[in-house]
Amino acid sequence: MIRVDERSISQRKNITVEFFYNFTKEKFKLKACNEGEGYERLIPEHNLHRPGLALAGFLDLFTFNRIQVLGNTEMRFLKQLAPEARIKSLERIFHYEVPCLVLTNDNPPPDEMMELAHKYKVPIFVSPYPTTKLVYLVSDFLDDQFAQRITLHGSFMDVYGVGMLFVGKSGIGKSEVALDLVERGHRLVADDVVIFTKKGEGILMGSGTQLVRHFMEVRGIGLIDIRSMFGVRAIRFQKRLEVAIELEIWDENSEYTRTGLDESHINLLDVEIPYIKLPILPGKNITVISEVIALNYLLKHYGYDAAQVFNERLMEQLQQKTQKTDRSINYFEHDFE
Repeated sequence: MIRVDERSISQRKNITVEFFYNFTKEKFKLKACNEGEGYERLIPEHNLHRPGLALAGFLDLFTFNRIQVLGNTEMRFLKQLAPEARIKSLERIFHYEVPCLVLTNDNPPPDEMMELAHKYKVPIFVSPYPTTKLVYLVSDFLDDQFAQRITLHGSFMDVYGVGMLFVGKSGIGKSEVALDLVERGHRLVADDVVIFTKKGEGILMGSGTQLVRHFMEVRGIGLIDIRSMFGVRAIRFQKRLEVAIELEIWDENSEYTRTGLDESHINLLDVEIPYIKLPILPGKNITVISEVIALNYLLKHYGYDAAQVFNERLMEQLQQKTQKTDRSINYFEHDFE
């Protein structure tokens, strides 16, 4: 069974406003209104906050440590206030250590807001996107940054659209199986070091490291670049994990499934992943078996379980207590092909 070292599990505690801006300014079309000011401030969680009630004076539930998103509603409320009342309303927010303010719909920040932003060193950004869309985009980005991660040693492949992780002892042939699958037209996601990120409930997305990317170590040859050798069709940058396969040398004392009726699973970051222990023997084509595992997974996904169908046929025959010995195929008369 795959053993997970607790040290391989990690989760980011915070990010800086500078990191957030640099990675989102092009994707979310963010424009900095006071560039450089307060960029060292920390964003400690993935949730966002719309400070409408805080602007109106209700601060009991003001989650100031989140990114503050001001849409048309908040900006129209500020616009209808007199300058002195607007300053008083905004100071309710700026007195707190808010990470930054993001204005949607290309709403220009009022002069009073910019003055307070300079005074308290609070970054302000403006985006042309509507509030609903921007909240979705930023939330997705922050979810990814603060998600739990686990690092595993293995080879991660996309086989017929199924994300398959090959693990096993060092030198057992994980990379060779992955290389053979690439040669047969499948796609490499990562080799050696694979990072899995938890996306929502029940989803683990795997990718390689920035350093290794799509390089692969083949014993006896050394490092090879899969993308340069086989082309862009042979790689992908991330894939959902759907099946984990552990390769091991055949052990007569070990138990291996024969019918497939009893499915095994492993738990990674509280996500249950189908698990297959695959013994290696001389002459056994692990590559073809891996393709069969992927196709069988797809059949189950679409509602057809071969093991279950065979079991139902067997039970039906036992219930009928038939003694028939008819051949399974009735050939045409005089057809001997």
